[in-house]
Amino acid sequence: MSMINVIGLGYIGLPTALILGESGLKVVGTDYNSDLVETLNNRELPFEEKGMPELFNKAIENGIEFSSEYQKTHTYIIAVPTPYIKESKKLDPKYVISAVHSVLEVCDKGAKIIIESTVSPGTIDKYIRPEIEKRNILIGEDVHILHAPERIIPGNMIYELEHNSRTIGTDNVEIGEKIKGLYESFCEGEIIITDIRSAEMSKVVENTYRDINIAFANELAKICHVDSMDVYEIIRIANQHPRVNILQPGPGVGGHCISVDPWFLVGDYPDLTNLILTARKTNDSMPTHVLSRIRDIMREHDIKDISKVGLYGLAYKENVDDTRESPTLQLLERMDEHLAFGVKVYDPFIHERIVEHQFMDYGDFLNEIEILVIMVGHDHIKENFDLIKGKHILDTKNIYTLDGAYKI
Repeated sequence: MSMINVIGLGYIGLPTALILGESGLKVVGTDYNSDLVETLNNRELPFEEKGMPELFNKAIENGIEFSSEYQKTHTYIIAVPTPYIKESKKLDPKYVISAVHSVLEVCDKGAKIIIESTVSPGTIDKYIRPEIEKRNILIGEDVHILHAPERIIPGNMIYELEHNSRTIGTDNVEIGEKIKGLYESFCEGEIIITDIRSAEMSKVVENTYRDINIAFANELAKICHVDSMDVYEIIRIANQHPRVNILQPGPGVGGHCISVDPWFLVGDYPDLTNLILTARKTNDSMPTHVLSRIRDIMREHDIKDISKVGLYGLAYKENVDDTRESPTLQLLERMDEHLAFGVKVYDPFIHERIVEHQFMDYGDFLNEIEILVIMVGHDHIKENFDLIKGKHILDTKNIYTLDGAYKI
């Protein structure tokens, strides 16, 4: 196979480029961010991820390249961001459209353009095909469009790239089989070939299902709090039933998948998504619920200074440095709206200051606070529970094993 040009070297594109390179394929990773490209060419990784340094070194040995320029070749994988428009809740396809335009400027005749970015159902029909057809380029002859939505999560990316099943949406089964062969170079999971719209919809449905399940758990947490019941014990018992699998409540939903993708359906089908909309509102309400629990604890202990409150964790999930749609950032926004300034913040995985009153030293952070809010269940805090004895602890992740912590 000719060279593969991976477009977008973020949390999805970079591991994908590296695993393809590690597999022995000729790969060039492209990103418009020249600083990122320079970092990679200096043999430095832009974010932490288990197993990625080893993958990086192997891909470099096999000749992977990084560039700000799109390459002339037959195979492209597009893994650029797909945000939603907050006012309409619809997908903003501008980055995907821009990437496709740039590919069309250089690609070989018959090139296969694989969009890995998660998109709303119908995006390729509504936005991508018209942009290609404007140029009098024949889809299915001059270029082939496919959709192979990513299915990995920060913290376990490499394992999931290798073991999760994949979906390839295509207009042409023969082309789909060729791309299936490409993914089989590293993926041990089942690879399903389907039509493009089914591939688009299936990825959004996966994340929406989880969002709704988490919303149910969060709603249970609020109910149980009102009547002093242990939501974790109730969920544990309920999950003994063979057909029940309730997820865990938490301080909110973050990341670029579960907290974003359901909005695509709400935006496109506003009259048909009452359950999905309610789930989104429920999960988005959790940072405000955490704020109310902080207020309760402050009142109980006659603490009037919000600067005595510390939030542990800025990432959206444990043991990663990914802060996209982080519940802690959402909580800080709520505090700002309520004129609650001065709360302290610490995260062992975030090495640059991205918010006010963020501490780089854990000891200094603990010395400044009386109330500790566990927003993220990093292994770091689990291994250092002895350091937080004596604090008033609000454990939103149900990880604190000693007595005396408040729950969500």
